[in-house]
Amino acid sequence: MERHTWSGEWVAGRLGVGLTETAPDPAGPGLRDLLGLALRRNPKRAHLLVSNVLGKHVPQRPAVVHGAGVGLGRQVRALLGDGDAARAVVLGYAETATGLGHSVADGLELAPYLHSTRRPVPGVAPVGGFEEEHSHATSHLLLPEDPELLAGDGPLVLVDDEFSTGRTVLNTIRALHERFPRERYVVVALVDMRGAEHRDALTEFAAELGARVDLVALASGTVRLPEDVLKRGQALVAAHEAAPAAAPESACGQAPETTPESVRGQAPDAARGRAPAAAPESACGQAPATAPESACGQAPATAPGREPAAGAVPPGREPGGRPGKELGKEPGGEHGGEPGGGRPGVPSGAVPVPRPAPGTPDAPGDRHPAVRRVDLGWPAGLPDGGRHGFTPAHRATLEAALPGMAARIAAALGTPPGDGPPGEVPPGTAPAHAAAPGGTEQRPRRVLVLGCEELMYAPLRIAEALQDALGDGTEVRSSTTTRSPVLAVDDPGYAVRTRITFPAHDDPADGPGERYAYNVAPGRDPARRFDAVVAVVDSAADTPALHAPDGLAAALAAHTGRVLLAVVPSYVPAHARAHAPANASPYAPSDLTEARSAGPAAPRRATPAPHRQVVPRMLPEPLRGPAFSSYAPEEVGWLLQDLSGVALEAPTEEREEAVQRGGAHYAESLPVEYQPGERYQRLFHSALDASAARIAHAVGTVTGTVLAEGAARGTGRPVLVSLARAGTPVGILMRRWAHHAHGTELPHYAVSIVRGRGIDTTALRWLAAHHDPADVVFVDGWTGKGAITRELSAAIEDFSRETGITGFDPEIAVLADPGGCVRTYGTREDFLIPSACLNSTVSGLISRTVLRADLVGPGDFHGGKFYRELAGADLSGHFLDTVTARFAEVAESAALAAKELLSGDRAPTWEGWAAVERISEEYGIHDVNLVKPGVGETTRVLLRRVPWRILARRGAGADLDHVRLLAEERGVPVEEADELPYSCVGLIHPRYTRGATGADGKAVTSA
Repeated sequence: MERHTWSGEWVAGRLGVGLTETAPDPAGPGLRDLLGLALRRNPKRAHLLVSNVLGKHVPQRPAVVHGAGVGLGRQVRALLGDGDAARAVVLGYAETATGLGHSVADGLELAPYLHSTRRPVPGVAPVGGFEEEHSHATSHLLLPEDPELLAGDGPLVLVDDEFSTGRTVLNTIRALHERFPRERYVVVALVDMRGAEHRDALTEFAAELGARVDLVALASGTVRLPEDVLKRGQALVAAHEAAPAAAPESACGQAPETTPESVRGQAPDAARGRAPAAAPESACGQAPATAPESACGQAPATAPGREPAAGAVPPGREPGGRPGKELGKEPGGEHGGEPGGGRPGVPSGAVPVPRPAPGTPDAPGDRHPAVRRVDLGWPAGLPDGGRHGFTPAHRATLEAALPGMAARIAAALGTPPGDGPPGEVPPGTAPAHAAAPGGTEQRPRRVLVLGCEELMYAPLRIAEALQDALGDGTEVRSSTTTRSPVLAVDDPGYAVRTRITFPAHDDPADGPGERYAYNVAPGRDPARRFDAVVAVVDSAADTPALHAPDGLAAALAAHTGRVLLAVVPSYVPAHARAHAPANASPYAPSDLTEARSAGPAAPRRATPAPHRQVVPRMLPEPLRGPAFSSYAPEEVGWLLQDLSGVALEAPTEEREEAVQRGGAHYAESLPVEYQPGERYQRLFHSALDASAARIAHAVGTVTGTVLAEGAARGTGRPVLVSLARAGTPVGILMRRWAHHAHGTELPHYAVSIVRGRGIDTTALRWLAAHHDPADVVFVDGWTGKGAITRELSAAIEDFSRETGITGFDPEIAVLADPGGCVRTYGTREDFLIPSACLNSTVSGLISRTVLRADLVGPGDFHGGKFYRELAGADLSGHFLDTVTARFAEVAESAALAAKELLSGDRAPTWEGWAAVERISEEYGIHDVNLVKPGVGETTRVLLRRVPWRILARRGAGADLDHVRLLAEERGVPVEEADELPYSCVGLIHPRYTRGATGADGKAVTSA
């Protein structure tokens, strides 16, 4: 009898992890049919349950994926009865369960569907939001087109891929129940993996809520973990991640076979490797047909000792939509349908796919196919998914359109590569079985339909229809890209065998980062190769980053014979299309932007761009001290409106709770100003005295760079525009340096920028009316992970398009750039800038900026408060004067540093993003907005947010004394960490409510 390898054996054998099934259903799939195991770098849980029927990490037959959800939906309908099923709403979780939730709603048939999203949509106000316990990604938003969708009293059906501790679902129910109470909830998951403790917790929770909470799953069980599993798992991951560094990596993201012996379960005395084949390699590491084996481990069909795996298509689903017991099995492996036969123990490196140089045998245009676009003929007005709601009527429209969309793709697949120019494939083109010249049939044997993160359902249903269109002779699979990093090991007993890495291409709200496609590259088994990949993205993700040399399209082309691109229009609710953003100007038209290009901050232009001088009527004038701020009037003009008479302060805990639940934005209120004690003030003065020369040097370096670059732009005299308020003291210091070292008087203004809302467009219009936009240089204090850098870049792009005013350069000049996010900086070291130690009392007694619809109307500047009552504690002038006094002693070295920077490579590295995403994953936060890297941002967390814990780089010295003191005052633990790229990182409490607890189990207290 042929043995099928379980895709969890590799982890189970090395770590002793086991799955125990409870109450198995003889007619249904078992846990090993549904789940495999993989590893990830995480200090709390090294193992990862990988679903074989979700259509995310593991390419699976679409009928199996859709059928699993439909079957669950039918169970829910039977549980509720048709009456309650018609009153229900189905809610799925982004990103992994968006397609599953859709499928459950298909099985219910009568209920509308909504999934959470991590993509804010201009003009669509969230009706709620929440944090997920174990997901890799960011905060969830609920953005229904109909704000009353969740307001009914019918059952709410919550769908996730697995139910492990249950905390995510219970937190969601609790948050929604406070706003939309109802009597019944149904939780749906592919697998229920709760232990007895968490099962009891659900019972107690339902009793506390006064509601009924049912659970429906395909299978249930528990995970058996040895006591030392975390330590051993971390060591295993570290060994595999380190292995690629020992030798060059191939284009398919796999390291040569130099894996340490200890990782393979052999004697750890030495690391043995195998020399690669002598034959030359292709861009994907494939040797010519005469070579015994390629560097990518792929042997030709005639290679000795290797035969292609059988191409049998696994059995389909059983009646009722339930996948059968033989789910996904193929010769060589029980890998959710992935054939086995690979060489065991070889890790796949987490690196982007390199592309060969033009003119080489495998350069694009020689062997790699051009990406062909396919016009799906997507029905007008049909949502691309459940982000804003998906009704039974929408479902009927999609069902009617699917055969036609599949036919278009089938026709495109039947067109030989290179036969005609890349572009749209209209209806009525060559049939799916078109033959190439010479009579060779071009019909693909294996086709993958690859979705994009949250866009899971449309690609899944297209794949299912495509299978019907192509027939049994072609095997169609479906999976989706993801932002979740997982270790890849090319072994049939491991669930994630290969990993393709590429940059995000949908301009994510939480900034740039790596994205992944798992089990798409064939690895060492040529039978696993897909002959064609159909990438399905929405129009918001069809950006230049998708088509860049290191983008997803190029990465896919390195691993398949042809790549088709099908773009689904990103749906935007009608009211969002009809109404401009709240801060749009009444003087210029405004259009809703559905998509914009992803990418890092734009480089500075060598020559000024033309701009249209637009002078709106009655623009307000800047505020100046002493009427507004303690700064001298010539130091800065504040492009703000004075809200000093408005009560805007709220307790920190209440603000955090409202922000994290999606009911408020952080810019709509102000934290209570922190008043430091005597000990903290001594620390500030000590830190200022110790770092004044260092700050002065950074000020001189960045100002010299700005002046040198500005000579070739606009009028040749920069206009400093600081981002209030952290950037304003730096802007004043730069203005002072320009006068001291260069005899130049620079104008300086302060403007507001708000994460998620953009820059003050009225302020930009004022600047355009009074200065050449090409002269404007935006200034900030420091970078953390670069969120404001990207916010500014996107906001300037939108502003220019909407108003016709061009020439503003979105590049930011900063004092310190530890995140590697900008080109113009004084230093990239992460050190204490004492102005970060305090709030308004070191920033001219000005609050952080405010943007609230009832206070800031069209044509108004954003708001701010002047805390005149704190004048006795004001250190703003003292800070500036102390640093200015050190200008003379550092002038020579700063000028030299500026020249060296101007002649060197200053390209942003975005190293901070990678560190933040890793920390978010390791500490189970799953929202990069709650990870604040660097001394300055960590200080802000302790002063203005609800901190959870502080990570301090081991050996960090006096720069962190004030951080340790603030943490002590707030009862926040400080953990020392190795390999931290910043001096410290502040973690905001990830699931904050007024009853939230810190790491020690005690309630988090305010400052």
